[in-house]
Amino acid sequence: MSSSITKLSTVSGCLVLVIFLTPGLVPAQKSAGKSQQRPEQKKERVKSPPKAVTELAKLREEFINATKEYKINLEKLLARYERNVKSAEDKLEVSKNLYSEGLIAKGQIDEYERALANDRDKVIETRRQLANADAQIADTLVEANADDQMARAPRMPKGSFVRTASLIRYNGAASWVLSDAWRVQRFFSDTFKKPLPVGVFGQGAIHDRWHLDHRNAMDISLHPDSVEGQALMNFLRNNGIPFSAFREAIPGTATGPHIHIGRPSHRY
Repeated sequence: MSSSITKLSTVSGCLVLVIFLTPGLVPAQKSAGKSQQRPEQKKERVKSPPKAVTELAKLREEFINATKEYKINLEKLLARYERNVKSAEDKLEVSKNLYSEGLIAKGQIDEYERALANDRDKVIETRRQLANADAQIADTLVEANADDQMARAPRMPKGSFVRTASLIRYNGAASWVLSDAWRVQRFFSDTFKKPLPVGVFGQGAIHDRWHLDHRNAMDISLHPDSVEGQALMNFLRNNGIPFSAFREAIPGTATGPHIHIGRPSHRY
């Protein structure tokens, strides 16, 4: 190894000497005068730096890749377990024939049946783990898409209203602070004769865990499609109060259906 390195070093040194000593290979010395500079040499094209990738995006990509690798191993296991099931079924069939001829005891049949049931359970469990892996990948992609929507939220014009299959967002023009929550609470109690079901008021533990700034917002435990949810959203829109309503859980963004009152909670 050291001999190879020495040879490479020697060859490299020789190449350098050849370049500097061979006529025509040494660049001509340029005049210091500005008049001799070529126009294309005055401006050098500067390449823009590659788009930065956030740490969260990197973590998601690593998680998805690891989950896909996990799925490959599960699929190999599943194929083996399915072969075991076929083999156990064949053994059980043979043992039943032998038992009918009085050649083996009933206990051996019971043993083969237990072995077959165990192999079938392994197949069922492995398929369940595969389904969970697919769901985790899908949830991670949904979370990334939800974060992208959150990132675009500040560019929404004041008073704009957006409705998708899983998300409703109203960018109310009115100024909102958490101390104004009493207005919403009074409307709800006057209308439905019961307290407003506040799930989280201000920053909660779940928002700390997900790195969401929720200090000036509150979450209401109402499905946006319910009668109470519809009434609450109408009140918020009529008063210009911004809100986001979730019809389902979005990993990293929403634990389930609820109405978020206030500006969108961005990640920090």
